[in-house]
Amino acid sequence: MVSSDKAEQEVMDDGATLPTYVLITPARNEAAFIEKTIQSMIHQTVLPLKWVIVDDGSSDDTAEIVNRYIPIYPWMELVRRQRQDIRNFAGKVESFNLGLARIQNVRWEIVGNLDADISFGPDHFEFLLRRCSTDPQLGVVGTTFREEGFSLDKDVFDWESHVGGQCQLFRKQCFDEIGGYVPAPVGGVDWVAVITARMKGWKTRSFAEREFYHYRPMGTAGRGRIGSAFAYGKKDYSVGSHPVWEIARVVRRLGRKPYLLSGVALGAGYVWGWMDRTPRAASKEVMRFHRSEQMRKLKAFLTGRPPAQP
Repeated sequence: MVSSDKAEQEVMDDGATLPTYVLITPARNEAAFIEKTIQSMIHQTVLPLKWVIVDDGSSDDTAEIVNRYIPIYPWMELVRRQRQDIRNFAGKVESFNLGLARIQNVRWEIVGNLDADISFGPDHFEFLLRRCSTDPQLGVVGTTFREEGFSLDKDVFDWESHVGGQCQLFRKQCFDEIGGYVPAPVGGVDWVAVITARMKGWKTRSFAEREFYHYRPMGTAGRGRIGSAFAYGKKDYSVGSHPVWEIARVVRRLGRKPYLLSGVALGAGYVWGWMDRTPRAASKEVMRFHRSEQMRKLKAFLTGRPPAQP
């Protein structure tokens, strides 16, 4: 296992030079899963220079679990944040930025957001770092993932360019150019970051050679699956999804459990976002780029051809 005490680049047995990396984990009430994430991290073949876990006012044993590992692994750090009354994605960004401030004196080349409810194999980060080292145009990287009833590479068209927000690695220059994560109470901060990176000319890529498992189904923190689908519809409106694209998403969702209700709730959330004038999470420039991508992908899906490049 490679030590994280070295600030210089690591050279692997095959001569490959890997970029250094740091991780930040905003966590709130993750006692049920965070130990799985910690166990995955401490067994990595290449460790981070620093892993900052920001406890966002948890009312369960999240912080206590993390504290058991801190004395053993000095590259881990726990930061306690005052409890917030409302759980939302703007709060997650604030916690992430608090963690980012803790690594300002660390010489890193890759920064990652790592959720506290996933697990992965021992060479997960070594694999991604190798990909970054061989292609300097990769701005955001990740892997496919699975959760109950969902698999990224099987359930998302053109999944290769999408990087799930549960584990995203950013090249420093890319992260600086997009302005980091932009707070948005409704959500979509990870989507906006990846879309903005592509708009600025960076490659974004999920690799199928590795994967992680997401224990809490997307968007279900504090709500059920129907509520999650409704919230995703509002988020789709917030990030500027094209109405035609949204109709296609609704139709596709009708065939997923819970049947019919999931698709109806998604569409209702999008319409509600429009009626309620939910604040946009993306700039007009990013929205135009996002809609243009969606139309290219939809045309490619209907014709069976690869999406045309912008």
